[in-house]
Amino acid sequence: MTLTEGIGRACKLLLDRIVRSLALARIHPNVLTFIGLLINLVAATLFGYGHFFAAGWVIVGAGVFDMVDGRVARETNTVSAFGGFFDSVIDRYSDLALFFGLLVYYARINRFFYVVLVGVVMTGSVLVSYARARAENIIPICKVGFLERPERIVLVIIGALFNRMAAVLWVIAVLSNITIIHRILYTYQETKRLEGRLPGASLAPPATASSAPALPASTEPGVALKG
Repeated sequence: MTLTEGIGRACKLLLDRIVRSLALARIHPNVLTFIGLLINLVAATLFGYGHFFAAGWVIVGAGVFDMVDGRVARETNTVSAFGGFFDSVIDRYSDLALFFGLLVYYARINRFFYVVLVGVVMTGSVLVSYARARAENIIPICKVGFLERPERIVLVIIGALFNRMAAVLWVIAVLSNITIIHRILYTYQETKRLEGRLPGASLAPPATASSAPALPASTEPGVALKG
């Protein structure tokens, strides 16, 4: 067994024990999700004051809650559609809080260019998830592109712990927008492929036979996925 495999097994064992302990304590998964947000708000505050190294470790702690909430839900048989929705919304708040902390920091030290760069990163991080959620209203799945949420969080942690946040922001800004463009093109290709396979058919759900008039299909995105 290699060192990497040993570390992976040790982490999995520790995570399993945490999940079992939380399940026995009957802590609701949505509470764990919300605690993760509160911890990320602490990290965002540390970012705002320029304490990057401490913020990086706090984000690692918040990540534990992000990893266990879904597993606790399965362990306690409390999986629900609302739980998935709530988790995704809270993830967006957590992401934006961290970047908002960086925005405050760069504003405090009068680095206007990096304030704009953080704004671009915030926009990209939201649109990566939105593009997938919206696309999956009309195609089966749109899990393409490299920079999803786990990769963004890992990059932020690396930037914080190794004091390379400026470089990390550039990477996220570029790759997140490449991911968005990739998802737009993929969705375009998939809709054309589906329309070609079903000549004359619409991608909208078919209306059911009823004496009542059919309601228009909703244009709102479905549950935002972790992406």
